[in-house]
Amino acid sequence: MRRRDFLAALAGAAACARRAHAAQRPDPVIGYLYAGSQNAFPDDARKAFWQALAEFGYVRGRNVSVELRQAHNDLGRLPDLALDLVRRRVSVIIVPGSMEAVSAARSATDSIPIIFINAITDPVRAGLVASLSRPGGNITGLADFGSVLSAKRLELIKMLVPDASRIGILMTPINPMTAGELVNAENGARALSLEATVAIADNQQEIDAAFAMFAEKRVDAVCVIPTSLFFDRRAQIVALAARYRLPAVYSHDHYPEVGGLMSYGISVAERARQLGIYTGLILNGADPAELPVRRLAKFELVVNMSAAKALGLTIPANLLAITDRVIE
Repeated sequence: MRRRDFLAALAGAAACARRAHAAQRPDPVIGYLYAGSQNAFPDDARKAFWQALAEFGYVRGRNVSVELRQAHNDLGRLPDLALDLVRRRVSVIIVPGSMEAVSAARSATDSIPIIFINAITDPVRAGLVASLSRPGGNITGLADFGSVLSAKRLELIKMLVPDASRIGILMTPINPMTAGELVNAENGARALSLEATVAIADNQQEIDAAFAMFAEKRVDAVCVIPTSLFFDRRAQIVALAARYRLPAVYSHDHYPEVGGLMSYGISVAERARQLGIYTGLILNGADPAELPVRRLAKFELVVNMSAAKALGLTIPANLLAITDRVIE
């Protein structure tokens, strides 16, 4: 046999062996550990995730499956839910937007890859990773460093309501993620000569009570700190802001899409697309220890003109000039 033919035959045999091995290997299972409720997750984000993952050859229902565990904002359930995913022997655990969920997953396994999504402002300072470029363990993820944006959101709402002197800050109970966000919000308020009134809410009834308190204290506008609870309850929060005629600024574009006044932050769909890419990389063998934490840095300002009109507000030209998307 000529050398060229021999090498071709050898390569063909190796390819057949790889295909046989792949055929014997079970399809990967994606574990999803969510502090909130998945039914509140927007369809465009789901679509973006699966489209990105399909680029790596993974199609749900064909060669990859999902094990979803959701705490429905009962954070005490997270450790058991994380352990359940480990027992299921999932291939990767995705943990969106909750330091408590990341901590639960981290305590449950030091071998299964974990991908966090904006779990905390600084994942290095929080001890999740050794460095952004080389995480060094079984955890990597996507960070938009969003808690530093509260001051910017206050600046934007002040542009829209220039006579505002009192700002309401809605947040969930203090934790490693919301603590930094609150500090930035309060510093931003002081820089703008705004008196800050903080309301802490941990369920639907407490959100109602928070807005009633804001109205009683006669705040001029509201800044909503991003958490999974508030994202799940965004329709309720937007309705309360309208009911009490309170201009409010939010963290994601899905608030103005359900009638909220304005938002400034990362596109949820774009973040989901990047998550799909990282999930595909890990399912294809990438080591999370060597996969850099990706910093998402494109922020969007979205304004709902109908909401502004209902509040009797006129969008100033300087704010409209920096708006990325206007919802009519």
